Amino acid sequence: MLKLIFNFLIFPGFLFASCVGLIAGWVDRKVTARIQWRVGPPWYQNFVDIIKLSGKEIIVPQGAKAIFLLSPFAGLLSAVLAAVILGRSILVPAQSFVGDLIVLLYLLVIPAASLIFGASSSRNPLASVGASREMKMVLGYELPFILVAVVAIIKCEGAVKLGNILSYQMSFTSNLILPSGWVSPSGLIAFSVAILCMQAKLGFVPFDAAEAEQEIMGGTLIEYSGLPLAVFKLTKALLLYTMPLLLIVLFWGKDLRPAFLIVKYVSLLVVVILIKNTNPRLRIDQALRFFWGPMTVLALVAVVLALFGI
Repeated sequence: MLKLIFNFLIFPGFLFASCVGLIAGWVDRKVTARIQWRVGPPWYQNFVDIIKLSGKEIIVPQGAKAIFLLSPFAGLLSAVLAAVILGRSILVPAQSFVGDLIVLLYLLVIPAASLIFGASSSRNPLASVGASREMKMVLGYELPFILVAVVAIIKCEGAVKLGNILSYQMSFTSNLILPSGWVSPSGLIAFSVAILCMQAKLGFVPFDAAEAEQEIMGGTLIEYSGLPLAVFKLTKALLLYTMPLLLIVLFWGKDLRPAFLIVKYVSLLVVVILIKNTNPRLRIDQALRFFWGPMTVLALVAVVLALFGI
């Protein structure tokens, strides 16, 4: 029991994942500042922001339902559970449970759903617009993202356990540190689609239409303040830790020694930041066409190639 509590609260759960996610958020802000010829914040700025927000007054809109305050914590809980499952699968692959990949895909939808429910219950028109956009974005990127996971399952001979997927990649007969997925057309296509889906799941440019402060003044988060807002921001930091880690497990799991794992994580983080800083925001209809069109087609092509062993 104590071990489970430690795994959930300390390592590889809440405390560890939060710290890594907040530091990754600082790297994002620092690199963005350097691109724009600014100095950027100190490394501890995100930690200070969360602490300051947690102490601010919580303002609840008139007529808001209880789900307005419960939604942020539901999203945080799901992100922490996802971090624990991923962390344990890397530390002890043999102890992963059957279907943990499917559970993980479900858990990673809940943060977006919590934004939708929370914003919808605030009774603010701009928040409702943001919730509508977030809902459409989820419907857009989830299909290609699930197809990407199917590619990983096919390439690992039908394994739906993260531990088995990692074991398969580690036993792949290649002298390369690259994963088995990267030495095949289907894996390369699926990995590329997964990166763009990850960008949308994180709510980063060019897929940040649901927040779009220049258009709808924060959208889904417009009515949030104090601790609930801090929880939403902390959940986003946890996703910034969890999403790249998931892609590493599915496609880049050849060698997960600490040094290589850090290099792989930072590499994906840099790609996310570069995409964020070199693209304009897409309209929600453009984002939907992008995911339902080219991304879904490419993901289907990757599935077909994987089925034929290509």
